[in-house]
Amino acid sequence: MKRRHTFLITMLCFGFAFFYIPILSMIVYSFNASRLASVWGGFSTKWYVSLFSNKQVIDALILSLEIALVSATLATILGTMAGIALARFPVFRGRLLFSGLVTAPLIMPEVITGISSLMFFILMAQWIGWPGQRGFTTVTLAHITFSMVFVTTIVQARMLQSDRSIEEAAMDLGSKPWQVLRDVTIPVIFPAVLSGWLLAFTISLDDVVITSFTTGPGSTTLPLLIWSKVKLGVTPDINALATLMVSVVAVGVVIAGIVMNRAEHRRQRDEQMAFRANG
Repeated sequence: MKRRHTFLITMLCFGFAFFYIPILSMIVYSFNASRLASVWGGFSTKWYVSLFSNKQVIDALILSLEIALVSATLATILGTMAGIALARFPVFRGRLLFSGLVTAPLIMPEVITGISSLMFFILMAQWIGWPGQRGFTTVTLAHITFSMVFVTTIVQARMLQSDRSIEEAAMDLGSKPWQVLRDVTIPVIFPAVLSGWLLAFTISLDDVVITSFTTGPGSTTLPLLIWSKVKLGVTPDINALATLMVSVVAVGVVIAGIVMNRAEHRRQRDEQMAFRANG
C-alpha cells in the first residue's frame, strides 16, 4: 500500500509538472528583454507595453470578448432549457432524436462542425441572401451550436441530482410552473448554470478550428491572430499576450469558485431553514 501510495503521488506530481511547467516558463519568458523567445536577455516589461499600443491585438481581443459573451449567454439560455427538459421529462415524443441532436456536437470533430457550418452559411447566402458576409454573426451562431451541449450536460446532471420534492411542494402551495422555475428551480441549479456559462465562454474565447471556417475578412479573433503569429515563430509579445489570458482566466475561475460556493452554502442554508419550518 505504501509503494502504491508513493507511485500515485509521483505520477500526480509528474502530471502537474507536465501541464504547468510549460505555462510557468511561458510566463517567465514573457518578461524577456530579448526578441528571441529562447534566449534570456534580462528582465523587461516592454512587451506588455507594446501589446496595449497594438491596435490589431486590441481589436481582435474586443471581437473575441463580444463573440464569447453573446454566444455563452445564448448557449446558456438554450442549454439550460434543454437540460431541464431532458431531466424533468424522461418520456416524450421525439426525445431520442432531440437528445441526439443536442449531444451530437459533443462527439463530432470540430473540423466536421466547422465545415458543416461553412456549407450551411454558404447555402443560406445563396437561397435568401443571408449572411452577406461571414463575421461576427456567423461565428457567434457556430459557437452557440457547439457550446450549448456542454451547458445542457451540466444542467441536466444537476437537475437529476436535485430534490424534486421541493418543486412539488411549491406547486402544492399554489405556485404556478413558471413561478416554480423562477423561485425554486433556477436558484437550485444556479451554480450549474454559472459553470455552464463559464465553460461556454472559455470554449468560445479560445476556439480556432470552427472560427477559422466561419469567419471572414476583417473579423479576426484573438486565437486566430495568435495562431497566425505563432506560424512565424514564438516571440515574447505572444508570451505576454498568453500570460495575460492565463491571468484573466485564473482570476475568473477564482471569482466563479467563490460565487458558486457562496450560492451553494446559501441554498443549503435555505433548504435547512425550510425543512425546519415544515418540521
